[in-house]
Amino acid sequence: MGDQMEKLIEIDEKNKVFHLHNDKISYLFEVEQGGYLGHLYFGTRVFDYHGQLHYPRVDRGFSGNLPGSLERTYSLDSLLQEYSGAGTGDYRTPALDLQNADGSFVARLTYQGYELLAGKPKLAGLPASYATESEAQTLAISLKDEVSDVEVTLFYTIFKELAIIARSVKVTNCGQEPLTLKKVASMQLDLLQQDLEVISLPGAHANERHMQREAVGQGRKVFESRRGSSSHQMNSFIALLDQHATEFAGNVYGFNLVYSGNHSFEVEKDQFEQTRVVVGINDYNFSWQLAPGATFQTPEVLLAFSDKGLNEMSHNYHELLRKHIVRGKFKAKERPILVNNWEATYFDFNEAKLRPIVDEAKALGIEMFVLDDGWFGKRDDDNTSLGDWQVYARKFPKGLKNFADYVHAQGLQFGIWLEPEMISYDSDLYRTHPEYLMQVPKRTPSPSRNQYILDLTQKEVRQNVLKQLSELLDQGFIDYVKWDMNRNISDVYAHALPANQQGEVYHRYILGLYEILEHLTTKYPDILWEGCSGGGGRFDTGFAYYMPQSWTSDNTDALARQTIQYGTSLVYPPSVFTAHVSAVPNHQTGRITPLATRGAVAMSAVFGYELDLTKLTAEEKAAVKKQVATYKQLRPLVQFGDFIRLKAPAKQNQCAWMFVAKDKNEALVFVFDRLASAQPTHTLTKLAGLTANKHYQEQTTKEIFTGSELMNLGFYDPLHRHDFTADMYHFKAIN
Repeated sequence: MGDQMEKLIEIDEKNKVFHLHNDKISYLFEVEQGGYLGHLYFGTRVFDYHGQLHYPRVDRGFSGNLPGSLERTYSLDSLLQEYSGAGTGDYRTPALDLQNADGSFVARLTYQGYELLAGKPKLAGLPASYATESEAQTLAISLKDEVSDVEVTLFYTIFKELAIIARSVKVTNCGQEPLTLKKVASMQLDLLQQDLEVISLPGAHANERHMQREAVGQGRKVFESRRGSSSHQMNSFIALLDQHATEFAGNVYGFNLVYSGNHSFEVEKDQFEQTRVVVGINDYNFSWQLAPGATFQTPEVLLAFSDKGLNEMSHNYHELLRKHIVRGKFKAKERPILVNNWEATYFDFNEAKLRPIVDEAKALGIEMFVLDDGWFGKRDDDNTSLGDWQVYARKFPKGLKNFADYVHAQGLQFGIWLEPEMISYDSDLYRTHPEYLMQVPKRTPSPSRNQYILDLTQKEVRQNVLKQLSELLDQGFIDYVKWDMNRNISDVYAHALPANQQGEVYHRYILGLYEILEHLTTKYPDILWEGCSGGGGRFDTGFAYYMPQSWTSDNTDALARQTIQYGTSLVYPPSVFTAHVSAVPNHQTGRITPLATRGAVAMSAVFGYELDLTKLTAEEKAAVKKQVATYKQLRPLVQFGDFIRLKAPAKQNQCAWMFVAKDKNEALVFVFDRLASAQPTHTLTKLAGLTANKHYQEQTTKEIFTGSELMNLGFYDPLHRHDFTADMYHFKAIN
């Protein structure tokens, strides 16, 4: 197994203690009485654990004991566990709930053995983090219910350089009778009494991922999606943290599910003030028939720990996503600056109308033109043609390639918008294959945006999607694809499955989608893929595995985007989320913000424009040209530097964040003021992440500061006499 294995995973064979560690963290658990896995510790690195942390024995009233045992001081109802089954006398939220062939709901999971694996194994059919043998090691723990003969394998991967452990679960039916899985969580974490708070990222369409922080009180909180996707309404992430933890101090536990479908994050504080977290696929309308010999693999959870506050947790997530989630040629490649025609033209366009926008993009230094919704079928509005991925001849009489050739001739890349999971009643695909639509027998399906869901659980449907898209992409003129999903899933039913397997449809849909994405992104590695679901409705780590960037929100308003992008950055690095400058009054809010502010917010991610460039004034065009040139200079720092949150928009009349180069020789700072005041309060901005004794020169004023001055003294923010302002500071280290 090599020296590296010994350094990351230590096993005390005599006492059956498992210790996963690197320079930053330790994770400890042991085989407890009766063969149950007892959780010991997850936190800051511990050296040479000596076995002192056995769970105390106390006789607890109304907390049952092990079968056949007279030992009253040991109960699964109080023990800190690694993974619990239902029906065992542990009355807390279980990780596994299955129905045995005899109809009972019991799973007593006891330790069988372990296996050490170099690197990190892939998860069949699912996106997951990846790592080489020198970057990570994996521990597989085997548990078993001796009566039903079901085996549960817990996977723990620890990364050499990151304060993150990846966890997932595989369930195998080793018996002779079928089982029904009612709930299979990807992980469980039990923590001793602490006064904890929980951060979640709720939102809505055009208002995603707001940081919500609340106390963990006794009882059970659930943060979930039941919409068939990771959703605008509740992102697939939570954090538990000390009551006094901040961006820069305190203990934080992060939980990020690598999955794009229904999810559930359950947080329960029990009668003894202990906290249990259970994360995985939502058990809402979920049941899975597990035949003898069959297995079920859960998606993985990225479990993070920081003893230096939220920014340190985010830094670890950002590094993991960039290095161990995003794949392909764009993993570490600078992303192009694009202009998208959606808010410029909506459906009202043809080739002649688009060409002047392309010409302006060339003149302004923009690098890509993206053709949004309306180029296919007979699509003049959103009531038709989804599923017909052939060019709309009225809009492009000489074909789509002719227009793409024009875009390429101007020195720009060419991209298109697709929504391949959807179907319109008014489409050739529906007229030919009405059976492709997902609907419950004898019931009329519910429209949303006057569109319906393709049943991706059907192999024929997946093949049709792949055939149509391959015919389009094989022509070789498309450099970028924006993959959208503009409704949630309803009328959930798969005609190919029997009645007792309809609880599998939500998950099988996601597996079908992942199969399509894996095929396409592998077949077309030179295409830059961008995820979208009405903006941020499926903004998750699972999608980042296939698509290196995603549209953050349909809301392009610079003020609203500060809150959205701030919350998004809690887990996701700026290199995976996109932001565009749009026209004013803003199409979503009606707000008028300065072009400089719109540019500063959008330049804090993967940058682009979403407006009619031909309608800009000469002064605005000059400003855009300067923004584009500036972003090209700063792009490596923004897309691949360390992102640090400084001031939260929800807390005050300001928002501030910064980017620091890996070598700490360069920093970019944005400070946003919201509403002006007749009697303004003086504010300071203090930086972070710099080298204390280095000297930094601000590139506009040429003033020189030490890193310690910028981080401890800071500088006064200028006073503005108008609303919605942005100040940008660019520092470079000097000798």
